[in-house]
Amino acid sequence: MRIIGASLIFPLSGPVLKNGYLEVDDSGCIISRGLLSDKESFNGIEFFDGMLVPGFVNAHVHLELSHLKGKVQSGKGMGHFIGEINRLRAAGVEEIFWSAAAAEEEMLRQGIVAAGDIVNNSDTLALKKQRRLEWITFVETFGFHPSRAEKAITGAMELRQLFQEAGLTASIVPHSPYSVSKELFREIRTLNRSACKIISMHNQESEAEIQLFRSGDGPILEHITGNLGLDASHWTPSGLSPLETVLPLLPEEVPLLLVHNTFTTEQDVSLLKQAAKYRKVWLVLCPNSNLYIGKTLPPVDLFRREGMNLCLGTDSLASNHELSILSEIKTLQNHFPGIPANELFSWASFNGAQALETGERFGSFDPGKKPGILLISPVDLKNGKLLPESKVQRLI
Repeated sequence: MRIIGASLIFPLSGPVLKNGYLEVDDSGCIISRGLLSDKESFNGIEFFDGMLVPGFVNAHVHLELSHLKGKVQSGKGMGHFIGEINRLRAAGVEEIFWSAAAAEEEMLRQGIVAAGDIVNNSDTLALKKQRRLEWITFVETFGFHPSRAEKAITGAMELRQLFQEAGLTASIVPHSPYSVSKELFREIRTLNRSACKIISMHNQESEAEIQLFRSGDGPILEHITGNLGLDASHWTPSGLSPLETVLPLLPEEVPLLLVHNTFTTEQDVSLLKQAAKYRKVWLVLCPNSNLYIGKTLPPVDLFRREGMNLCLGTDSLASNHELSILSEIKTLQNHFPGIPANELFSWASFNGAQALETGERFGSFDPGKKPGILLISPVDLKNGKLLPESKVQRLI
């Protein structure tokens, strides 16, 4: 058994503990928590000058794209980015595997205990079977043209089965509003109604996506017809936002994770609040990826004001310099300095665990959980802020 104390402890299911402690058994299970002033005996206590937080949850990552680190030029917009991903993603099996293994190791060092990972193939299956992290796998489907719907859903079901046979949690999900036809959305809706899994979808990540739905042209359409050589004669812009267009096509009873939301509007948020009456809705923020691709951040102040459920992701190493949730928190703190540390850590741990339905184990320092214990230091204890040099150390 260990008793670990710190200047500040963020349980995330209760008030912040100043000069608090955590009592933990040898398996990493939380036994109790409290203030050091209430502790009768201090024998053997390990005290740290910094912040203790539960292990981080990365709600959105593409582990299989780790070999693309540094290969896609930043700041060129979504049309350029998706074109480069399609051009560069093919690589040798060994390169993909070892890049993914190095990325997983980085996530572990950065204090990540669970992750929602997007897959298009089985390249990461061998890694996930080792269960060093809690992996929630989202099998991504593409099919812009209606004729591809049946083939896409069949392939996704076969891939999902491989992960499930390995004892791993896997759901079939749409890539984005613009890359999935109504026919394929309907296939996914039918499939997930019976399986009752989580839907994760890239949403309103760029102005180009909005343009495609509003006016039917722009960089994404140019990518679809030019780079991919697909027939777009069937495409008719809805004149609505992407979210307004596709939300009715998703199963109402299945939890929904919307990723990026960089150009989500107040009208979209109102729509999501109505949808939340029938399903759990989570907005996954990936600020460093948004800055990398389009030099834009989502309307965080709007989301907070409207009480949206927020959690954090890193996206892939194709669109980020590192897979670090702490780095995402620093970016948010720098751009939105009014957000308290306790709220940012809640997005990074508690909310992420709830969104991936792993809250029974992760996300807070509640007795009976094994969330992992992270030390963040050095920090500005007086103001409860991270510093540029703040780092993560895994204690458990």
